[in-house]
Amino acid sequence: MARRPPGHTPHGDGGRRARPGRIGETSSTSAHRPKPDADAPLPATDPSLVQMGEFGRAHGLNGEIRLKSYTGVPQAIASYGPLLGADGRRIELTDVRQAGGASPDLLVVRVKGVSDRTGAEALNRLALYLPRERLGTTQDDDEFFTADLVGLDVVDTHGTHLGTVADVPNYGGGDLLEIKPALGGATALLPFTKAFVPELDIAGGRVVIDPPDDLFAPAGPRPPEEPV
Repeated sequence: MARRPPGHTPHGDGGRRARPGRIGETSSTSAHRPKPDADAPLPATDPSLVQMGEFGRAHGLNGEIRLKSYTGVPQAIASYGPLLGADGRRIELTDVRQAGGASPDLLVVRVKGVSDRTGAEALNRLALYLPRERLGTTQDDDEFFTADLVGLDVVDTHGTHLGTVADVPNYGGGDLLEIKPALGGATALLPFTKAFVPELDIAGGRVVIDPPDDLFAPAGPRPPEEPV
């Protein structure tokens, strides 16, 4: 499973689950990593940081802003205390609520110190991170941080390279691997279960899948995502 804090997201047959977050690929954290300052942007691939969400456009005139949350319970993003902006600033979320529409991970929030539309607009597209050690560890051998999977090479059971993991979405029916094909073209979705994903070698940078023959065949439209 892939892990999306807080808690765990049960997966379909095979019991794999994804815990949240998008982080710089692989590896563990350093407990003594210095805190960044406003003049030191955070590396997008820093393995000690988990991306918890990303701001979108301003909402209204009084400092509210839309936020896409990557946590299992979207509004729990505000429960971890101050977050780190990609530009190094400290971000404190307040007054978190779900935005209107069908996307449960899309929120409207306030940020401490931001009280007008101009301040909210300045946060647009700012990614929010949390030091990985504050999320704890995975609980069993079938639980993984989502970002540990993103970027892995995808091979079939014969060792043929098929592509890379682009994302680990969940549209309500369980975690999926979104696979970017090596030969180009549209990405494909594969259930993140042991039946379809019999082997994971995160340290080796690859995931072994047993895909259906039509994995990269054109499919129908996916569930629409609301713009952030």
